[in-house]
Amino acid sequence: MTIGYWYFPRLLQIGSTGRNSGKTTVAKKLIEKFNDYPLVALKIITITGKRGVCQRGGVGCGICTSIDSGFELIEEKNRRGKKDTMELLKAGVKQSFLLKAFEDSLFEGFEYFLEQIPANALIICESNSLRKYVEPGIFIMMDNQKRRLKPSSKDVYDFADLIVSDATDPAVERITIQKETTTNQLRWDKQMPVTVY
Repeated sequence: MTIGYWYFPRLLQIGSTGRNSGKTTVAKKLIEKFNDYPLVALKIITITGKRGVCQRGGVGCGICTSIDSGFELIEEKNRRGKKDTMELLKAGVKQSFLLKAFEDSLFEGFEYFLEQIPANALIICESNSLRKYVEPGIFIMMDNQKRRLKPSSKDVYDFADLIVSDATDPAVERITIQKETTTNQLRWDKQMPVTVY
């Protein structure tokens, strides 16, 4: 497996060891802190396993079974609901997207997403799997699960720049945005110690 073959400093990625770990809470906190910058949100659902079958078992929510190949990118326009993409839009990003992709189409889907946003946008992304293909400016791993790691986090856990248990972790407060001196491009800054629990 190739890990992080494309360095993308405008990307801040938030992964997690399990569901309902606080990824969106951390993302919202960063969006509110850096609201004066051109921020775009991306939530990625990587579909693994048998096509057309919920990867969590049972009937599921329909997200994974709504496509049978490639990827689908949906821009969120609704600010009134409770979906993560809606919450990120309400928090203040300029655009919010959901990318549903089969693992073998994830990078292609990410490239397509980049074509839809301004070239100077800073991205806050919720995903474990994207870290296999892209090295973000900062990769945060939410680790507050008391049970085993979900499979997608096992592959990328050791590549985290920050390992935090919740949005109140001081390491989240130390995240900054810098401007590259040679290109004048904005980037996330990860010049900080790694926090391990």
